[in-house]
Amino acid sequence: MHADAPLRADDLLPGDTPLRLIDQNGSADPSGHAALAPERVPDQGTLRDGYRRLVLARRLNDQADALVRQGRLAVYPSSHGQEACEIAAAMVLGEQDWLFPTYRDTVAVIARGVDPFEAFVLLRGDWHSGYDPNRHRVAPQATPLATQLLHAVGFAHAARLRGEDTVVLAMCGDGATSEGDFHEALNFAAVFHLPVVFLVQNNGYAISVPLSRQTAAPSLAHKGVGYGMRGRLVDGNDLAALLAVLGQAVEEAREGGGPTLVEAVTYRVKSHTNADDATRYRTSDEVEPWLARDPLLRLRAWLTAQGVLTEGDDAEAHAHAERVAADLRTAIMADAEPHPEDLFAHVYATPTPQLREQAEQLAAELRAADAGHAGQPTSQEAAR
Repeated sequence: MHADAPLRADDLLPGDTPLRLIDQNGSADPSGHAALAPERVPDQGTLRDGYRRLVLARRLNDQADALVRQGRLAVYPSSHGQEACEIAAAMVLGEQDWLFPTYRDTVAVIARGVDPFEAFVLLRGDWHSGYDPNRHRVAPQATPLATQLLHAVGFAHAARLRGEDTVVLAMCGDGATSEGDFHEALNFAAVFHLPVVFLVQNNGYAISVPLSRQTAAPSLAHKGVGYGMRGRLVDGNDLAALLAVLGQAVEEAREGGGPTLVEAVTYRVKSHTNADDATRYRTSDEVEPWLARDPLLRLRAWLTAQGVLTEGDDAEAHAHAERVAADLRTAIMADAEPHPEDLFAHVYATPTPQLREQAEQLAAELRAADAGHAGQPTSQEAAR
């Protein structure tokens, strides 16, 4: 689609209800299938792979919670119950594409190929980011709300100017849609017709502020029409529907169709972080219905009914997840032994003269200290 051919208003508006292909009981949703072309529906093999990824994501979320309680992670914003959004975001991207995650999207980062330990190092507090963004095409996780959206559109603009075949998928939560950066990013992406997919995980709360106190719009996806981009509404606990909607948005962006705003309706089952007490602003009666909409249980029921997932397959998926969690646990439990000279290693790509001078001064002091220790007699020698 050419940039000079604006979309019609009817093309921009999302549906009245979130698209769903598999309901919470694991049965096919006829209305969702009727709304999609057959080729848009993910095949059984893709969903079987997605289920294995969901199992790992859930296990890593649970393991991270345990590591926080043990004092091995400083903080962890869990995506428990939102894993379908995380996995779908990684699965729809090509190798050349980029993911721009939020602080809650650790399992999306891992699903993109980042080693779990490298992904969790950020939350332990040892380094600013534990993985190489360029190697994995995953931007560093962003704690400030919506700032990564501006970075994403800037990256997409630069990639297009260079003639690269790159689509950028930028993730955020419903709270980020209340930020000015959200407006600026979407407006820029639409005006310049950039290959960006915005995935809003609407989990109901911006920390303790419910969505009803953030917007009066029919849905967050409806905000797309104000910028001149497509808005799409999808069940965020249905991996099949997410793959269909996000996959189409990525394909349209790659073909020159411009950006899409996707709202995935899900729920934050856990507290905002381990520092939050969710019982102060919501009740267990509110949370309970969402437990039955669990994305993992839903997909397992569907795959089992289709004869695609056996008990042995399910057991192996969980065994694999346990092995990965055990490796992560071992790595996180190991105490880091940083070298003092590492203080200067990652400050600037090209060290300033002042930084080099300070590094040389420290190195000289360390050599002198080592020489002093080497010249001192041992306790046995002193006794003689």
